[in-house]
Amino acid sequence: MKTVLIVEDDTINARVFSKILTKRGGLLVKHTENVEEVMSIAQNRQADVILMDVSLSHSLYQGKPVDGIRITQMLKADPATASLPVILVTAHAMDGDRENFLQQSGADGYISKPVVDHQKFVDDIVAIIPADED
Repeated sequence: MKTVLIVEDDTINARVFSKILTKRGGLLVKHTENVEEVMSIAQNRQADVILMDVSLSHSLYQGKPVDGIRITQMLKADPATASLPVILVTAHAMDGDRENFLQQSGADGYISKPVVDHQKFVDDIVAIIPADED
C-alpha cells in the first residue's frame, strides 16, 4: 500500500485530501506540518510521495520559517531524499507560477487548490508514485 505524506498547515484541507486519497485512491495518508518530521519520514522512506503545500504559514526548520518551496529544495538537495517525488499544492496559481514554483523547488508535479476533480487529483498523485522495483 502506497503512502502519501501531506504537508499542509490547513487542517481542513489536509482532512479533505486525506479523505479523497484514502477513499478514492486506496492510499495510506500521513499528515504533518512539522518540518523535522517531514525530513525524518522522507529519510526513512515512510512515504512514497509528498504533497507539499507551498505556503506553510507556521512551519519552522532549525528556528527559521520555511515554506513548501524551501522544504522541497532541502529534500531535493539531499541524495537520501532526492528521488522521493514531491507534488506542490498551492491556491495561488497564476500563469507562470507553476513553472516558477517547479523550477525553484525542483518538485515533480503541481496541483492547484481548490481540488475540484477528485478523481484527477488521485490519478495525478498515483501517476507520480514510483513503481516498486522487483
